[in-house]
Amino acid sequence: MTTRRSFALVRHSLLLAGRGLRKTRRNPGILFDALFLPIVFLLMFVYLFGGAVAGSTQVYLQYIFPGILVMSTIMAGLLATGVSLNVDVKKGVFDRFRSLPIGRSAPLIGSVVGDLVRYAVALISLFLLGYLLGFRVQTGLVAALAACALAVTLGFCMSWINALIGVLIKETSIVQSVGFLGIFPLAFGTNMVAPTETLPGWLRAWVNVNPVTHAIEATRGLLLGGPVSGSASTTLLWSTGFLVVFAPLAVMAYRRRA
Repeated sequence: MTTRRSFALVRHSLLLAGRGLRKTRRNPGILFDALFLPIVFLLMFVYLFGGAVAGSTQVYLQYIFPGILVMSTIMAGLLATGVSLNVDVKKGVFDRFRSLPIGRSAPLIGSVVGDLVRYAVALISLFLLGYLLGFRVQTGLVAALAACALAVTLGFCMSWINALIGVLIKETSIVQSVGFLGIFPLAFGTNMVAPTETLPGWLRAWVNVNPVTHAIEATRGLLLGGPVSGSASTTLLWSTGFLVVFAPLAVMAYRRRA
C-alpha cells in the first residue's frame, strides 16, 4: 500500500509538473527572468570588470563564466519558484486540487519540478551568448554536461528554500523581495567575480564556507580543467542538506496552509 501511494504521488507530481510546462508555453514572459538575467550579468561583469580584474575581457570571460552559470541556475529557481507557488495559493488554484483524488503534496512538488524548464532556458541562453563572446570549454562535452548537472542540482535543491517562503508568506511582493535579497550573500559572496585571495579576511571567511563557492570551483574545474572531486562532493553534500531540510518543511507548511 505504501509503495502504491508513493508511485501515485510521483505520477501526480509529474502530471502537475506538465501543467507548469503548459503554463510556461502559453505565457513566455514567465521565462523572461531566466533568459534575461544571465545575459545581463555576463555582459555587465565581463565588460565592466574584465579589464580591471584580469587585464583582458577575454581572459576574464573564461574566469567568470562558470560562476555566472551557477548563479543563473540559483536565481532561476529562487526568484520564480516561491512567487509562482504564492500566486497559485492566493488565487485558489491549489484549493481546487484538494478536491481531486491526488496526493496532498503533489501540487507543490509538481510546481517545483516543473520549474526545471527555467534552468534549461538559463543554461542554453548563457552558453549561446558565451560562445558568441568567445568562451570555450577546455575539457569536453561530458564534463560540460556534468557542470550543468551540478549547477542545476544545487539550484533545484535551494529552490525549496524559496518554496517554503512562498507558502509561509501571504504577500507575493514580500516573497519576491525576501527571495531576491537572500540571493545576494549566496551568489555574490563567492569567488565568482575575483579570486578568494584578493578579498578581505572577513569576506574570505564567508566565501570559504559558502556552498555556492564550492559549486563555482567545481564548475570551473569541469569546464576549464582543474581539481573537481573535493568541491563537487561538497556541493552535493550541501545540495542534499538543502533538500532534506527544506523540502519536508515546505511540504508541511503547504499542507497546513491548504
